[in-house]
Amino acid sequence: MNEYFILLKRELRSILKEKTIVFAIIIQFFIASFSSIILVGVMAFYDPSSIGETSRVTFNAGVVSDTNNRLRSYLREGRIRVRSFPDLPAAEEAFRAGQVDTIIVIPESQSGVVDMKLFLPTMDVKKTIILLKLNGPLKKYENYLRETNGIRLNYQETKGKSNTTYEFLYSVIIPILMLFPALIAGSIVIDTVSEEFENKTFDTLVSAPVSLGQIFASKLSAAVATVVVQVIMWSALLRLNGLPIQRPELVIPFAVIIATIVCFVAAIISLYFKDRERSQFVYSIVLVMGVGGSYFLEVSPFSLITRLAAGVPNVGALEVAFYLLPLILIGLAFFRVSKRLVLAHY
Repeated sequence: MNEYFILLKRELRSILKEKTIVFAIIIQFFIASFSSIILVGVMAFYDPSSIGETSRVTFNAGVVSDTNNRLRSYLREGRIRVRSFPDLPAAEEAFRAGQVDTIIVIPESQSGVVDMKLFLPTMDVKKTIILLKLNGPLKKYENYLRETNGIRLNYQETKGKSNTTYEFLYSVIIPILMLFPALIAGSIVIDTVSEEFENKTFDTLVSAPVSLGQIFASKLSAAVATVVVQVIMWSALLRLNGLPIQRPELVIPFAVIIATIVCFVAAIISLYFKDRERSQFVYSIVLVMGVGGSYFLEVSPFSLITRLAAGVPNVGALEVAFYLLPLILIGLAFFRVSKRLVLAHY
């Protein structure tokens, strides 16, 4: 057992020296650390209206009005900090000093008409976000003015699809962060196994007092260990960004199960070809075919991790345990053919 841990430390040190692997992890770290910012940025192009509904961005609004307390309450409900000013020059001075981000001027109504003026910053991105955040409070105030002037509108709000921000988070960002480490782990296994044959260091390992099972177990364990560390870190960073995974106790083990399956497949490929370039090429093809074929399953890995992360009812440990069956089968197949493939090298 001591030999296994010595080999494991060796494999972990070699992984840290791979610049490509480290760079891929850094990219994931960036996505997880700034996921809320990335989410707002992508939604600004895909569905701008979603920013006003779900964004946590807050700003200061200067209101020039003596009597419109109702508008102030609507603004505060929309998480907008309100600052009152007696006149427009005082508000403009605060606006130029950066004390407020926008100015809303509401003079006394004339004949039931309210001529509202809105002052916005020149920066396009900031201006767009402010407009989207003001959209809800100003609509509420508009309806309030209609009611106070005796104007009644009969309309029915139609319900469409759920919020696109929610969909993008749980169907794109979380599956990428939870499953992409598995792809990296498979690439790590191919590199470590293929390099042993290319550098002819596998002969030295075999002549050492360690079993073939310990050699491959250390390589697979090192790759899977990187997955465990990554998915725990990504889930923690998502929570810090206000984007929590609802069932991490199932999402993290499921990501590790998928990563282990991928690592076994990668190990078989690398043992068969014993060449890094060909192994990586075949691994990429198998990976694409596997991802495409997984959608024919009743619950694909991407779909399952989305449902688990979103906390969908009636989806739990049983669905995760279903993937233990292919893991056991591929594991048994690997240890059965690994010795034969190694002997074929000599």
